[in-house]
Amino acid sequence: MSTELKLVVDRIKCDGRGLCAELLPELIRLDDWGYPILAPGPIPEHLRALAQRAVEDCPVLAIALRRAERKQ
Repeated sequence: MSTELKLVVDRIKCDGRGLCAELLPELIRLDDWGYPILAPGPIPEHLRALAQRAVEDCPVLAIALRRAERKQ
C-alpha cells in the first residue's frame, strides 16, 4: 500500500512567482495575484514525480508534500 500525499503551501513564504503552476498545472492554478490554489485531495500516483519537482524547484521553498489524512 502506498502512502497518499498532498501538496501544501506556506502562504507567508510564497511570493507568487507561479513556477509551481507552470511545473504542475494539473494540480496547481494561480489566483488573480499569482498565488497558488492547490487541487484538493491526494496527488495521483502518475503526478508524484512532477509534484516533487515543483516542491524542489520552488525558489522560496513555499510548497511541500505532506501525508494526506484519510477519512474513515
